[in-house]
Amino acid sequence: MDAVLRGFREKGLSYLIVGPFAIVLAFPFYVMVITAFKQQRDFYDLSHTPYWFHKGPTLSNARFLFNETQYTTWLRNTAIIGVVVVLITLVLAVPAGYALARLSGKLGQSVGVGIFLTYLVPPTLLFLPLFSVITQLDRQTSSLLHFHLRGSIWSLVLVYPSFTVPFATWLLMGFFKTIPRELEDAALIDGASRLGTLVRIVFPISVPGILTVVIFSFSLVVNEFVYAFTFISASAHRTLSTGVYTDLIRGDLPQWGAIMVASLIPSIPLALLYNTFLDRFIAGFTGGAFR
Repeated sequence: MDAVLRGFREKGLSYLIVGPFAIVLAFPFYVMVITAFKQQRDFYDLSHTPYWFHKGPTLSNARFLFNETQYTTWLRNTAIIGVVVVLITLVLAVPAGYALARLSGKLGQSVGVGIFLTYLVPPTLLFLPLFSVITQLDRQTSSLLHFHLRGSIWSLVLVYPSFTVPFATWLLMGFFKTIPRELEDAALIDGASRLGTLVRIVFPISVPGILTVVIFSFSLVVNEFVYAFTFISASAHRTLSTGVYTDLIRGDLPQWGAIMVASLIPSIPLALLYNTFLDRFIAGFTGGAFR
């Protein structure tokens, strides 16, 4: 009986501590949902509370977003860039992280730290050199392939891995170090090839770290603004972050309802993704970043 009461007290104390933080963190999301379904005239009447409906919910903001803007195009562009950047990041970071983890001595650790230090360079400092690279490539592609790289989503596909690959390599290097070499040696003794060992032994164990890289890379694509805003000018080629800013904020009258709908739609799958794989996500960071 005492153990049961002690358990209730501990749970109650935990809820008492975590509850206020949960309310504070959930409040912006609540305001976003309310604003997304508010009628337009409610936004400009100061006598109406911003935290509830005055005239009842409406879907007019969603209809405006999908019918009067190129929101579906921005969604498609963001999804394409995100998937391609994730694939490029995995193709480059997974073998690099594994190779650095298996290098003997302190060489692998030193190289891994050096790669991670490049990630710490602020992205804005890389703007001019990356813009110069994209401009040079644009001249080549326009003359040889009659395709303008600058102004297309593929310019972002080339730029974003420079931010994701260093961090992913460093994270996976630390995660691969937690995998005992004896597992690989046993598989090799049993006749498995080096590639077979990686595919059947190492990669399945490394799913938390790989999943962390996937979530990190895709989230960066969804949230990045500076390069997407600078490299792409046409509305049909914009991503979510820049399309919402340029097309839904017009002068002194932002389309608040449509902005919240546009922000809510990508937030839901990302939130579900984080919560579904939360344990693996935490395991990826704690297993890789702090080794």
